[in-house]
Amino acid sequence: MAIRMAILAAALLALALSHGAMASDPSLLQDFCVADKLSQVRVNGLACKDAKDIVAEDFFFSGLHMAGNTSNKQGAAVTAVNVAQIPGLNTMGISLVRIDYAPYGLNPHHTHPRSTEILTVLEGSLYVGFVTSNPDNKMFTKVLQKGDVFVFPKGLIHFQFNYGPTPAVVLAALSSQNPGVITIANSVFGSTPSIPNAILAKAFQRRHYPLPNNNTVFFPRPHLSYN
Repeated sequence: MAIRMAILAAALLALALSHGAMASDPSLLQDFCVADKLSQVRVNGLACKDAKDIVAEDFFFSGLHMAGNTSNKQGAAVTAVNVAQIPGLNTMGISLVRIDYAPYGLNPHHTHPRSTEILTVLEGSLYVGFVTSNPDNKMFTKVLQKGDVFVFPKGLIHFQFNYGPTPAVVLAALSSQNPGVITIANSVFGSTPSIPNAILAKAFQRRHYPLPNNNTVFFPRPHLSYN
């Protein structure tokens, strides 16, 4: 009986550990699994290219030295380097982005559902932060200067704001080959079909919601503090 209980406990422990290990991108079972973008096979990730067809370019990307185009409403541009750009990242559980910010540019509140992010400032300075989950919803913020590093925990809403008069540049690594991004404003106010105004009004505790149609942009009054 004692032996059976020990075996059962060991099995449950192994199951718990395996669940934790598979909580993010799955681990490699071979040296690499270069993504075959033409494959019709549907798996969690991308199917592997035939080993005889793999070339050095499958592990290569060029272009992060080039600034992104920040002439948009947010004043920020993200240049992603994930499995879509480097097929060799398939199953590697890592990716990279360069983010450029115009003066007073913003990478608005968003979340990466499959990834933790670690960011380092190459040029300029940023006001960054993230908010914890319910019920605390505590915000952690920091002003970053050139060379500083900050971590955004997996799945939590976060942002970066260039509060200065000069451009800023960062590099960030993410713990997934395909971290995904959910921009909060886009999801809430720009879904297809639209979320009914009555639901938005109740969610935001407003008697009348100021979004008569999808062509109206809602800008709340800013309250900024960089201490």
